[in-house]
Amino acid sequence: MNPSRLLRTVRPARTVRPRLRPGLRRVLAPAAALVLLTAGSLLAVGPAQGASSTILSPESTTGIAGWTNTTHYLEGTLSAGEGVSTVDPVGGSEYELYRGSASISLAMDIAGWTHIGDPDSIDGYIFDDYQNSSSSATTKLYTVTTPSGTVYQYTHTLVSGELYNNSWVAVSPDTQWMLSGEWGTMSHLQIYPTPLLNAQTSPTGGSLNLAGYIELDHEVNDIQGCDFVTSTELICSSDDSSETLFSNAKPLLEIRLSAALSGSSVTGHVIDLGSIPQANSICSGTFEAEGVDYDVATGVLRVEIIQPSICEIETTIYEYTQS
Repeated sequence: MNPSRLLRTVRPARTVRPRLRPGLRRVLAPAAALVLLTAGSLLAVGPAQGASSTILSPESTTGIAGWTNTTHYLEGTLSAGEGVSTVDPVGGSEYELYRGSASISLAMDIAGWTHIGDPDSIDGYIFDDYQNSSSSATTKLYTVTTPSGTVYQYTHTLVSGELYNNSWVAVSPDTQWMLSGEWGTMSHLQIYPTPLLNAQTSPTGGSLNLAGYIELDHEVNDIQGCDFVTSTELICSSDDSSETLFSNAKPLLEIRLSAALSGSSVTGHVIDLGSIPQANSICSGTFEAEGVDYDVATGVLRVEIIQPSICEIETTIYEYTQS
């Protein structure tokens, strides 16, 4: 969340200090060279061919196309303002997991991992993404918490042209591939083997390498969260209000993949479904779009947005079902 936003104490035993988030850094490098994995080696290439920067119009100007809003509720921003995921433990009861600034442990904070993004979960495993406090950082961190509570850390070393931002993760329905993204204007999303669950990764933590990219046919800006609806469909939230790529503010995007992920690059068709609501607040000012969750068991889509001004201590979660 934006460090200018008001902070409230959630954990009395720990002081939460303001931290720069990706949205303030606004490091825009859409023309930076992409790096693809080819036969196990890295090959620098130009920006994704065919990625359009023309202005797209939304499928709906009054809501979210294909989805019906059923309810909304509030959660405290410090504990829930970065993301949300449904956790469905094998043999246990399903629950909603929220992440916010207060979700960062003291040990992680001391180690320099001062930003946590939108999480994801599958088969009871929880995946978190961390960003270093320094814009000159050369690594990103991903953690996996097993259903028994064991935590493993996986470090990704940035490749040429890659930004250090780390705002979200999304695990494919077959559990084998994990997506993540950078900040600013981008023509791609990143593909990794899923830490721990994919045999290409170490079973005890370690390094994590890129497997490829989702090469988008239209540029996107400031993606804060994505989740799989099917093996070839993603829903992503954008905190973009510039209306330079989309004619509406805070677009909720659908990305249709050319094929289910299999460890190599695929293309993605970008659709603007409509604007994430900026309403249901007694305050006026700038809202901030955040995480996304799709609950496979119930078919419920959740989208987060932080309220403006002094109401920033609350995050609104909107729930949708497919129309």
